[in-house]
Amino acid sequence: MSTTSDLITAVVLMAPGAILSVPVVLSQRGARADSAAVQQALAASAAERAARTAAPETAPPDGGEGAPAPDTDAPLRLATVLPFPSRARQAA
Repeated sequence: MSTTSDLITAVVLMAPGAILSVPVVLSQRGARADSAAVQQALAASAAERAARTAAPETAPPDGGEGAPAPDTDAPLRLATVLPFPSRARQAA
């Protein structure tokens, strides 16, 4: 084959890749800007959640009556658990 046909073949094979790489590169630049905006929004959301958990709110968002505040006194004592007799004890 001649040099001219080799050049034409190389151009035909590489031109679509070169042409399609331009929009890909441009979209990557836009993706970085979008990613920065997303990261900023996530940081603001995390800060809002942290502020909300720092000050517990007992009232529901619809404006209804709030839940009672939990008691921080002594824990509630439950019923006494008695051991259940088993056959091993009856046999002995």
